[in-house]
Amino acid sequence: MSNDNSRDTVTIERNKGILILVSAVIVSLALGIGLVKVGTGFASRSSDGIVVTGSAKVSATADNVVWTLSVQESAPSVGTAVTRVDAGIAKLNDYLSKGGIATDAITLGPVSSYAIQEYSNGNPTGRILSHQAQRDLTVRTTDVQKVAKLSQGIGALLSTGVNVNNSGPQYYVSTLPALRPQLLSEAVKDAKVRALALTQAVGGGVGAIVSVKSGPFQVTTPDSTNTADMGMYDTSSIEKTVTATVSVTFKTTK
Repeated sequence: MSNDNSRDTVTIERNKGILILVSAVIVSLALGIGLVKVGTGFASRSSDGIVVTGSAKVSATADNVVWTLSVQESAPSVGTAVTRVDAGIAKLNDYLSKGGIATDAITLGPVSSYAIQEYSNGNPTGRILSHQAQRDLTVRTTDVQKVAKLSQGIGALLSTGVNVNNSGPQYYVSTLPALRPQLLSEAVKDAKVRALALTQAVGGGVGAIVSVKSGPFQVTTPDSTNTADMGMYDTSSIEKTVTATVSVTFKTTK
């Protein structure tokens, strides 16, 4: 009886081994066929053309400026704080007027105020320590050089005791809509030059354009290398560099 059991065990083990071997062969064949198909697909797609990035840049000078200043004052009462703010705004207006800024280039915002409360151990006591008032003044003009000069000399006004917050002028280029088509055209030409250099190095050539995708525009300071995925617009400088990029797919020739 024991001999029969031994023979049955050997037979079962042999059958398992055969099954595993067959399965391994089938998996290997499937993987081999799959890899051949995948390889063929990549080769087919790569032979359709070449994708190249082109770029173009141009120098631009800002011709518009927005300059927002804020006068803040605090006092024991709201009325006193607002009066001090009005006096500060009057001096600021006088400074800008003497600097050559026209009245119609200046916009005044509303006066805002809030109470500064006393705290004890992180909790308000209900006692008001003082009141703070604030008013914004915004300059909008095309005379960017005049605003730049006034911004640099704002210390003379601060020395008189006027509490002015100056975050600096913001300079803009109004000709960007006209520059964009020109830059895109130059960027496509640059992409073709690069494509030719790549394909000619391996004995090929460049054919027709299959597709073009424009990247975001970058408006930066002249010496900046910063970029942003969604594009950037630096407003801190009068002189700027405008850069355009494109991704172009070309057909290739032999």
